[in-house]
Amino acid sequence: MLKRRCRTVVLALSVSACLAIFSFHQKSAAQTPAPVPQLKITGAVSTPLSLTVADLKSLPRTTLHVTNPHENKSETYEGVLLEELLKRAGAPHGDQLRGKLMTSFVIAEAEDGYKVVFALAELDSGIANSEVLVADTLDGAPLDAKLGPFRLVAPHDKRPARWVRMLKSIKVSAPNDSN
Repeated sequence: MLKRRCRTVVLALSVSACLAIFSFHQKSAAQTPAPVPQLKITGAVSTPLSLTVADLKSLPRTTLHVTNPHENKSETYEGVLLEELLKRAGAPHGDQLRGKLMTSFVIAEAEDGYKVVFALAELDSGIANSEVLVADTLDGAPLDAKLGPFRLVAPHDKRPARWVRMLKSIKVSAPNDSN
């Protein structure tokens, strides 16, 4: 009888200990802060960047009023021109864009794997007026989880096929770039 009570007590203590450990792990997981979303700019650049929403807010801002053909409504986006971000990352621009470098391109990728491409030259205001924007606000509010925290907006494209929601990375590729 005593052995049976001892086993019952040991079992009860074991279950209690397991529940306490499980509860502790649940609390730790709940207290672990979510990672801060970042936009990475890599590839053929001299200074790869990893930008947060706060970083974007500290850079020169541009506001674009566009008509979103998907929703057939007017929208106001605010953010930083992609050209500005590429310059800060050290991508070729201005008079550097000549010869072989005119075949350089940029791949923008979303969290879900959607990718689009731009010629680097079309993003240079000395060559074209593309006004491609890395937006972090829509109509004065931060982008929601469905669109953001970053969205690439190409306002002069006839179709918004190169508008990238949930933008996560921008990679510059230049001639002789093995990546």
